[in-house]
Amino acid sequence: VQLQASGGGLVQAGGSLRLSCAASGRTFSNYAVGWFRQTPGKEREFVAAISYSGGISYADSVKGRFTISRDNAKFTVYLQMNSLKPEDTAVYYCAATYMTFFNAIILRTLTRYDYWGQGTLVTVSS
Repeated sequence: VQLQASGGGLVQAGGSLRLSCAASGRTFSNYAVGWFRQTPGKEREFVAAISYSGGISYADSVKGRFTISRDNAKFTVYLQMNSLKPEDTAVYYCAATYMTFFNAIILRTLTRYDYWGQGTLVTVSS
């Protein structure tokens, strides 16, 4: 699976962005997709994930502000980010893992993902 993340940019605090993660290379069936983010000097952290069947998990820091969704017909997963804060500034990565069931703990675990996109930079100014 090849993943292409897009949609990052510069936005003021309180604004919104929508990230997209487009998959290609093989069937999208039974692949869960997660979003992670990373800032310089820090470890990559979990943001949100969605299973193929639509099970969802969010990090507490983004719950209520971010919404993850997927369009399986278009092989694309979206991350709608609202009420952005300066602390949301990071490079956002999408990742995929083959999973036929929903398990939030697994979906939050970076090392369980086999395929990664190249990252898209989100900058939130105060």
